[in-house]
Amino acid sequence: MVNTFSNIGVFILATIGILFLFAVLLRFMLQLARADFYNPISQGIVKVTNPLLRPLRKIVPGLFGIDMASLVLALLVAWVMIIGAGFLAGAGMLNPLSALLWAFLGVLMTLIAILFVGMLISIVVSWIAPQSSHPALILLRQLLEPVYAPVRKVIPPLGVIDISPIFVFILLTVVDKLLVGFAQSANMPQLVYNLFWHIPF
Repeated sequence: MVNTFSNIGVFILATIGILFLFAVLLRFMLQLARADFYNPISQGIVKVTNPLLRPLRKIVPGLFGIDMASLVLALLVAWVMIIGAGFLAGAGMLNPLSALLWAFLGVLMTLIAILFVGMLISIVVSWIAPQSSHPALILLRQLLEPVYAPVRKVIPPLGVIDISPIFVFILLTVVDKLLVGFAQSANMPQLVYNLFWHIPF
Protein backbone atom coordinates (compact mmCIF):
# COMPACT_ATOMS: atom_id res chain seq x y z
CA MET A 1 0.00 0.00 0.00
CA VAL A 2 2.88 2.35 0.79
CA ASN A 3 4.37 1.70 -2.65
CA THR A 4 1.00 2.42 -4.23
CA PHE A 5 0.75 5.83 -2.55
CA SER A 6 4.38 6.56 -3.49
CA ASN A 7 3.68 5.71 -7.12
CA ILE A 8 0.58 7.91 -7.10
CA GLY A 9 2.55 10.76 -5.55
CA VAL A 10 5.32 10.47 -8.14
CA PHE A 11 2.71 10.31 -10.92
CA ILE A 12 0.94 13.47 -9.74
CA LEU A 13 4.24 15.32 -9.28
CA ALA A 14 5.51 14.22 -12.69
CA THR A 15 2.26 15.18 -14.44
CA ILE A 16 2.01 18.65 -12.89
CA GLY A 17 5.75 19.23 -13.24
CA ILE A 18 6.05 18.21 -16.87
CA LEU A 19 3.01 20.29 -17.87
CA PHE A 20 4.51 23.38 -16.27
CA LEU A 21 7.92 22.58 -17.75
CA PHE A 22 6.21 22.30 -21.13
CA ALA A 23 4.70 25.77 -20.66
CA VAL A 24 8.05 27.28 -19.60
CA LEU A 25 9.87 25.77 -22.59
CA LEU A 26 7.16 27.04 -24.92
CA ARG A 27 7.59 30.49 -23.36
CA PHE A 28 11.31 30.24 -24.14
CA MET A 29 10.57 29.17 -27.72
CA LEU A 30 8.07 32.02 -28.16
CA GLN A 31 10.76 34.52 -27.27
CA LEU A 32 13.41 32.83 -29.41
CA ALA A 33 11.15 32.63 -32.47
CA ARG A 34 9.74 36.14 -31.96
CA ALA A 35 6.33 34.49 -32.27
CA ASP A 36 3.03 36.36 -32.06
CA PHE A 37 2.45 37.06 -28.36
CA TYR A 38 -1.10 38.21 -29.15
CA ASN A 39 -2.01 34.70 -30.26
CA PRO A 40 -4.56 33.42 -27.67
CA ILE A 41 -2.41 30.36 -26.97
CA SER A 42 0.63 32.56 -26.44
CA GLN A 43 -1.38 34.65 -24.01
CA GLY A 44 -2.33 31.53 -22.08
CA ILE A 45 1.31 30.45 -21.83
CA VAL A 46 2.31 33.92 -20.65
CA LYS A 47 -0.36 33.93 -17.92
CA VAL A 48 0.70 30.51 -16.64
CA THR A 49 4.42 31.28 -16.53
CA ASN A 50 4.43 34.96 -15.49
CA PRO A 51 3.97 34.46 -11.72
CA LEU A 52 7.37 32.76 -11.45
CA LEU A 53 9.07 34.22 -14.50
CA ARG A 54 8.56 37.92 -13.72
CA PRO A 55 10.42 37.93 -10.38
CA LEU A 56 13.13 35.69 -11.83
CA ARG A 57 13.75 38.14 -14.68
CA LYS A 58 14.75 40.76 -12.10
CA ILE A 59 17.65 38.47 -11.17
CA VAL A 60 18.43 36.74 -14.47
CA PRO A 61 18.80 39.13 -17.43
CA GLY A 62 18.51 38.15 -21.07
CA LEU A 63 21.63 37.35 -23.08
CA PHE A 64 22.02 38.11 -26.80
CA GLY A 65 18.25 38.13 -27.20
CA ILE A 66 17.88 34.78 -25.43
CA ASP A 67 15.37 34.55 -22.58
CA MET A 68 17.77 33.17 -19.96
CA ALA A 69 15.20 33.52 -17.17
CA SER A 70 12.95 30.96 -18.89
CA LEU A 71 15.86 28.52 -19.19
CA VAL A 72 16.77 28.98 -15.53
CA LEU A 73 13.14 28.48 -14.52
CA ALA A 74 12.93 25.32 -16.63
CA LEU A 75 16.06 24.00 -14.92
CA LEU A 76 14.65 24.81 -11.46
CA VAL A 77 11.33 23.12 -12.25
CA ALA A 78 13.13 19.98 -13.46
CA TRP A 79 15.38 19.99 -10.36
CA VAL A 80 12.38 20.26 -8.02
CA MET A 81 10.67 17.42 -9.90
CA ILE A 82 13.73 15.20 -9.42
CA ILE A 83 14.24 16.00 -5.72
CA GLY A 84 10.50 15.64 -5.02
CA ALA A 85 10.26 12.33 -6.88
CA GLY A 86 13.21 11.01 -4.88
CA PHE A 87 11.47 11.77 -1.60
CA LEU A 88 8.11 10.40 -2.74
CA ALA A 89 9.71 7.19 -4.05
CA GLY A 90 11.48 6.63 -0.73
CA ALA A 91 14.95 7.27 -2.11
CA GLY A 92 15.55 10.12 0.33
CA MET A 93 17.50 13.24 -0.56
CA LEU A 94 19.19 12.78 -3.92
CA ASN A 95 22.56 14.45 -4.49
CA PRO A 96 21.63 18.06 -5.38
CA LEU A 97 24.51 18.46 -7.86
CA SER A 98 23.71 15.18 -9.60
CA ALA A 99 20.06 16.22 -9.67
CA LEU A 100 21.06 19.51 -11.32
CA LEU A 101 22.93 17.65 -14.06
CA TRP A 102 20.00 15.29 -14.56
CA ALA A 103 17.66 18.28 -14.67
CA PHE A 104 19.77 19.85 -17.42
CA LEU A 105 19.66 16.65 -19.47
CA GLY A 106 15.94 16.21 -18.79
CA VAL A 107 15.15 19.74 -19.95
CA LEU A 108 17.10 19.19 -23.18
CA MET A 109 15.40 15.84 -23.84
CA THR A 110 11.98 17.39 -23.21
CA LEU A 111 12.74 20.32 -25.51
CA ILE A 112 13.80 17.94 -28.29
CA ALA A 113 10.64 15.86 -27.76
CA ILE A 114 8.50 19.01 -28.03
CA LEU A 115 10.16 19.95 -31.32
CA PHE A 116 9.90 16.40 -32.65
CA VAL A 117 6.20 16.01 -31.86
CA GLY A 118 5.50 19.55 -33.04
CA MET A 119 7.09 18.72 -36.39
CA LEU A 120 5.03 15.54 -36.71
CA ILE A 121 1.82 17.47 -36.03
CA SER A 122 2.81 20.20 -38.50
CA ILE A 123 3.55 17.69 -41.26
CA VAL A 124 0.32 15.73 -40.75
CA VAL A 125 -1.74 18.93 -40.73
CA SER A 126 0.01 20.15 -43.90
CA TRP A 127 -1.36 17.04 -45.62
CA ILE A 128 -4.93 17.10 -44.33
CA ALA A 129 -5.57 20.84 -43.80
CA PRO A 130 -2.80 22.87 -45.45
CA GLN A 131 -4.80 26.11 -45.42
CA SER A 132 -5.84 25.89 -41.76
CA SER A 133 -5.66 29.16 -39.85
CA HIS A 134 -6.21 27.71 -36.39
CA PRO A 135 -4.23 29.76 -33.81
CA ALA A 136 -2.42 26.64 -32.55
CA LEU A 137 -1.19 25.73 -36.03
CA ILE A 138 -0.13 29.29 -36.81
CA LEU A 139 1.83 29.40 -33.58
CA LEU A 140 3.37 25.98 -34.26
CA ARG A 141 4.65 27.12 -37.65
CA GLN A 142 6.18 30.23 -36.07
CA LEU A 143 7.90 28.17 -33.37
CA LEU A 144 9.35 25.67 -35.86
CA GLU A 145 10.59 28.21 -38.39
CA PRO A 146 13.87 28.98 -36.49
CA VAL A 147 14.57 25.23 -36.52
CA TYR A 148 13.95 24.83 -40.25
CA ALA A 149 15.58 28.08 -41.44
CA PRO A 150 19.28 27.13 -40.89
CA VAL A 151 18.73 23.78 -42.64
CA ARG A 152 17.02 25.45 -45.61
CA LYS A 153 20.11 27.62 -46.11
CA VAL A 154 22.15 24.48 -46.67
CA ILE A 155 19.50 22.26 -48.29
CA PRO A 156 16.98 24.36 -50.26
CA PRO A 157 13.50 23.02 -51.13
CA LEU A 158 13.19 20.73 -54.15
CA GLY A 159 10.67 22.71 -56.14
CA VAL A 160 7.54 22.84 -53.98
CA ILE A 161 8.79 20.08 -51.67
CA ASP A 162 10.52 21.20 -48.47
CA ILE A 163 12.84 18.40 -47.38
CA SER A 164 14.36 20.28 -44.44
CA PRO A 165 12.10 18.47 -41.90
CA ILE A 166 13.70 15.14 -42.86
CA PHE A 167 17.15 16.35 -41.90
CA VAL A 168 15.85 18.06 -38.76
CA PHE A 169 14.20 14.77 -37.72
CA ILE A 170 17.52 12.98 -38.19
CA LEU A 171 19.40 15.64 -36.25
CA LEU A 172 16.94 15.63 -33.35
CA THR A 173 17.05 11.82 -33.16
CA VAL A 174 20.86 11.81 -33.08
CA VAL A 175 20.97 14.48 -30.38
CA ASP A 176 18.35 12.60 -28.34
CA LYS A 177 20.43 9.40 -28.50
CA LEU A 178 23.51 11.36 -27.40
CA LEU A 179 21.59 12.80 -24.46
CA VAL A 180 20.39 9.33 -23.45
CA GLY A 181 24.03 8.20 -23.54
CA PHE A 182 25.07 11.17 -21.39
CA ALA A 183 22.22 10.38 -18.97
CA GLN A 184 23.46 6.81 -18.60
CA SER A 185 27.02 8.05 -18.07
CA ALA A 186 25.72 10.44 -15.39
CA ASN A 187 23.98 7.49 -13.64
CA MET A 188 20.52 8.99 -14.11
CA PRO A 189 18.06 6.66 -12.31
CA GLN A 190 15.16 5.24 -14.32
CA LEU A 191 12.81 7.07 -11.94
CA VAL A 192 14.33 10.39 -12.99
CA TYR A 193 14.50 9.46 -16.67
CA ASN A 194 10.77 8.67 -16.67
CA LEU A 195 9.90 12.14 -15.35
CA PHE A 196 10.71 13.78 -18.67
CA TRP A 197 9.42 13.62 -22.24
CA HIS A 198 11.41 11.79 -24.89
CA ILE A 199 11.21 11.22 -28.62
CA PRO A 200 8.39 8.66 -28.86
CA PHE A 201 10.42 5.94 -30.60
